[in-house]
Order: sequence, then structure tokens, then C-alpha cells
Amino acid sequence: MYYVTLSWDDGFRQSAPKIAAIYERFGLHAEFNVVATFHQQDSRKFAGFGYWNELQARGHIIQPHGYDHSNKALLPLAQAQKKILQCLEIFRLSLDGFDARRTVFVFPYNDSTPELDAWLPGVVRGFRVNGPVVNPLPTVHTARLTTTCGEDGEPCLERCLDELWKQPEGWLLYTAHGLDGEGWGPFRSSYLEHLLERLLSRGDVKILPTQAVLDTAVA
Repeated sequence: MYYVTLSWDDGFRQSAPKIAAIYERFGLHAEFNVVATFHQQDSRKFAGFGYWNELQARGHIIQPHGYDHSNKALLPLAQAQKKILQCLEIFRLSLDGFDARRTVFVFPYNDSTPELDAWLPGVVRGFRVNGPVVNPLPTVHTARLTTTCGEDGEPCLERCLDELWKQPEGWLLYTAHGLDGEGWGPFRSSYLEHLLERLLSRGDVKILPTQAVLDTAVA
């Protein structure tokens, strides 16, 4: 079995409705990773929690992507931990039913440290960092999840899928951003629609959010 997760970062206001609509057309749920304070800095570019609660009510997954977009690997450990906890507190107050123990923390720049990696499993269900293209299928102990991305967007994802198909099984967790020119390494809406259709035509692929894949874990 193969799992494919496109994990949409930053919370772009123009892209999120298009992404959600395309996923819903196929009966799927998308995963959006939100920087807690971005909407306060630029509400025209980034959606606020009112909208994220609406998407969550439609079955989409909303995950924390930081209090701000600072690189936690470049901060002193205590400061990085404080920013993560501040982010989780804003989510607790702003996102309906939020439970840090069930969430996946998405590192800005996918950049962490061994110290943060050791600390986070006691705080959240899992966390996403840079690493190998293909994750093994999760166990109940899986917390550290690896991802990749590329400025060339669509060709990068196709290369990652080629790597996935070389394995007998596995999980591709790809960092995406926006659609149609928005965000870093954006996809076209038409590409995303055709990609989901292509993947669903295979009998050995499931397109799921990160938390749903973790929920398939075995001992």
C-alpha cells in the first residue's frame, strides 16, 4: 500500500478555497498548515481562524505551522520551545476542538534540531521535518515525519512519486504551498485536479492527511 499526503503550508487565502474545492470534488480532505499570526500581519494574503474553522467543519485538517515563520533550528532551544507552545495555545483558543496531543506540528522550513525532536513527542502527536522522500508506513511509535519540496513544484513532486513507486510500500509526505502562482513552488489547479484523478485511478494508493495516515499505524 502507498499513501500520498500533500501538506499545504502557510494558509494562503486565495489558494485554500480552490484546494478545498478540488479535494472535495474527489471526496477527499486536504491538510492546511497555518502560521498562527500570519492573518494578523496580512489578512488579504492569509486566511484567519474563522475560515479555518469553516474548512475544518467540512472535514479538512488544520495544523499548526508556528507562532511565526521563524526557523526554529536557528533559535536557542528555550526560545524555540516557547514559540511552539505559543502557537499551540493560539490554536487551542482559536480552532474548534483543537487538541495538541492529536496534532502534527509542521516546522517552518521543515527545519528542526535533535533537541526539539526529542522534546516534541511529549507535546504533539507528530512533527514534520526535512528528510527522505519516502516515509515507511507508520507504527504507533512514529512521531518524526520527513518531507521534501522543490521550487519547481510539479516536476519535483513527479520525481518524488517516481521514488515512491520504486518502493514495495511507503508514504510520500510532500510540502506544498499554493496554486496558480501563489506561494513557493506553486502547482496549477489543473495539475492538482489531474494528479488526484491519476492517483485515485490506481488501486494501491490512498490520498490522506497526515493524521489519517498516522491513525492507520500498527504496533
